[in-house]
Amino acid sequence: MSRESEADPSGEAVLPGTLPEALRAELVAFRRDMHMHPELGNQEFRTTAAIKERLEKAGLKPRVLAGGTGLICDIGDWSDGTPVLAMRADIDALPIPDTKADCTYRSTVPDRAHACGHDVHTAVVLGAGLVLADLHREGRLPRPVRLIFQPAEEVLPGGAADAIEDGALEGVGRIIAVHCDPRVDAGLIGLREGAITSACDRLEISLGGPGGHTARPHLTTDLVTAAARVVVDVPALVGRRVDTRAGLAVTWGRIDCGHAPNVIPQHAELSGTVRCLDLEAWRQAPDLVVAAIDEVANLHRAKSEINYVRGVPPVVNDTDVTGLLRDAMVARRGEEAVESTEQSLGGEDFSWYLERVPGAMARLGVRTPGERTVRDLHQGDFDADEHAITVGVELFTAAALLDATTRTV
Repeated sequence: MSRESEADPSGEAVLPGTLPEALRAELVAFRRDMHMHPELGNQEFRTTAAIKERLEKAGLKPRVLAGGTGLICDIGDWSDGTPVLAMRADIDALPIPDTKADCTYRSTVPDRAHACGHDVHTAVVLGAGLVLADLHREGRLPRPVRLIFQPAEEVLPGGAADAIEDGALEGVGRIIAVHCDPRVDAGLIGLREGAITSACDRLEISLGGPGGHTARPHLTTDLVTAAARVVVDVPALVGRRVDTRAGLAVTWGRIDCGHAPNVIPQHAELSGTVRCLDLEAWRQAPDLVVAAIDEVANLHRAKSEINYVRGVPPVVNDTDVTGLLRDAMVARRGEEAVESTEQSLGGEDFSWYLERVPGAMARLGVRTPGERTVRDLHQGDFDADEHAITVGVELFTAAALLDATTRTV
């Protein structure tokens, strides 16, 4: 990698750590290979091996996490107690088919796809690590940095908890991350102080009754109607038992009930998610939701079994670290490259890191400027403008360099 000039033609200082063209092309190829070989949470063996090999080629010493997938890698020496700036990427894919047409790097694995941009996140952190490793060798990295390649973000309650247990946050003073946003143009980032994502839990319900004939619903438990009322009434009840500003929402993703038109079934299953904008309301959510389900089921004489799976709290961006990301982006691309973003109802296990140390997540624009179609996350046709990789790398390298000037410890 070449060492760039310390000044532009105007004589102003240039922040080092931009992305050389050869590495940019390599990262795009790395991302495409990862996109073609998606692996689900805690199964990312090929992905882990590829990241490890590239970091070792750069002279670094990555450590694979105890579960066999995911890894962490330090750049610089923090043995003297100097707090580390951590950069986190998630490396797992989703269990959905890749439906992109005429794409040379579409998934080669049936019913598996990088439809959330984790391959882009991985390329960003890998690229930032390689650039910062060069700066460290040149004596121009003022503070140590840790790369965290985390498995199983899509598996509740998230692989972040396992990474933390395995020492990912040991010695860390701050942590940063990006998440692809198909509503934002490539070349831009979205920032928000405070909560930027929402809490997300999983809900699984089993309803039971004696079954019967559809000619005589009054003699049995009309389980299909009971299930339908749970679907409709539970979200409404929950919405009236908490401050509406908390954004507590129950949304269903699956219902399975019955096999014949003239038979009232004995069993029904429903599953969905519980999402919440507010941390305190999230803490109350299990009791509120379970009580509402029991009320509706009892009204229709259905027996209910509820599995409420605790997920993740909201990602709450620290003000100072959000400011660090803003300053880093402005240093690279100017004020116009930063826009405000709204709080999303999506869940992200990056929140578990922020329960321990201050940090912030930025929305990384991946929409090709001028494109009218928004390819939403968790859809089979999702793709990203790969210019976002360059933007993410340069954002993170600038943050690492500016971090030393914005902290006293």
